[in-house]
Amino acid sequence: MDSGEPVTRDEATDGSPQWQVTLWAMVAVQLIMSSAFTFLSPVLPLFLPHLGVESLSQVEFWSGLLASMTSFIAAFAAPIWGKMSDRLGRKLMVLRSAFAIGVCTLLMGLSQNVWQLLALRALMGAFAGFTSSSVILVASQVPERRLGYSLGLLSSGQLVGSLLGPVLGGGLADITGSYRQPFFVAGGISLIAFALCWWLVPERFTPPKEKRKGTTMLASFLMMTRIPGMAPLVLVLLLTQFAVQAIAPIVTLFVQEMVGPQPNLATLGGVAFSVTGLAGVIAVPLLGRASDRFGERIVLLLTLAGAALMTVPQAFVDSYWLFVSERFAVGLFVGGILPAANALIGKKTPSAERGAIYGMTSSAYFFGNSLGPVTGGAVAATFGLHWVFLLTAILLSLNLAWVYFSVHPPEANHHLEAR
Repeated sequence: MDSGEPVTRDEATDGSPQWQVTLWAMVAVQLIMSSAFTFLSPVLPLFLPHLGVESLSQVEFWSGLLASMTSFIAAFAAPIWGKMSDRLGRKLMVLRSAFAIGVCTLLMGLSQNVWQLLALRALMGAFAGFTSSSVILVASQVPERRLGYSLGLLSSGQLVGSLLGPVLGGGLADITGSYRQPFFVAGGISLIAFALCWWLVPERFTPPKEKRKGTTMLASFLMMTRIPGMAPLVLVLLLTQFAVQAIAPIVTLFVQEMVGPQPNLATLGGVAFSVTGLAGVIAVPLLGRASDRFGERIVLLLTLAGAALMTVPQAFVDSYWLFVSERFAVGLFVGGILPAANALIGKKTPSAERGAIYGMTSSAYFFGNSLGPVTGGAVAATFGLHWVFLLTAILLSLNLAWVYFSVHPPEANHHLEAR
């Protein structure tokens, strides 16, 4: 055994409790952080008029831009943090991100104009990447044959958080009558997650004895492209996040168009957000086990096809509860896309280079997160809200075709670890 490699990755077995403690602790931390991050989803568009954004088209545009800014900056920062995780440890990167998100979110609640809010969203992006850091930490600790199950479980924690966050955030805004209060609560929740990660998440990390050559972003990119089948998976992450996040800034506005001005509008928007996460909580553990049994490629094709088919009806609905049921249906599939893609990436990557590779693939994830909301907001402002759902369905269908023709089942991975 190479003593320069992380002990847990090479020595882990299904009978060892170490990786299980790390996994379950990170699932809990991921749940809390996801709740904090989605706490503001139904509130942000309603907060903008209080910052001087008055016309509906401007609210749609700024909602998309604000949702995009964090991910746009994070796309450039993610590879740097990914390489640092290989040198300094994966848990440290999770702590860094959780703390920065908490502080920035608290400051957002004090914003006096939309430009201050935008600047804080950008600052948060420079230190963000909590989800990708969590994936790197878990992927470096769990046994290879439990990778699909473990990343699926981690995604379940994220989905449960995305289920709770919007409902709690929207409900708090309606109860208190304040659109600033959710920012303070969300920031506090993030700092609680930071503390829990500090105390509960174990990591036995052995830093490499020698500095690796080619530590630039370009070198990491070239290393990634040399891995067979990696480029298509990067595009999967980018296009999937683009398609899904294009809808995010217009959900509350779409609900408002259906139900009109109501005092519980933030709560209704939160329910429409959260029901997708509820469906994912049900489906993702099953899809994770299916990935370990039948292969990640099969699950990836299934989830992309289902997500595309279930998105189309949302463009034509005029009933709130029918819209909610359709959001639930799409959630049964969309939550399984990223765990399957990340598991394929992990199986194609040497364990010592997973931090750098996941950092680079996180850039694709963040670019999708960045381009999706601003494009969705621009499409909604120009052509109408219904067209955003059609655009999303088209992109998911194109992604399905790309995966079918370009992504092949991973070969045996022992030769990767032997490099």
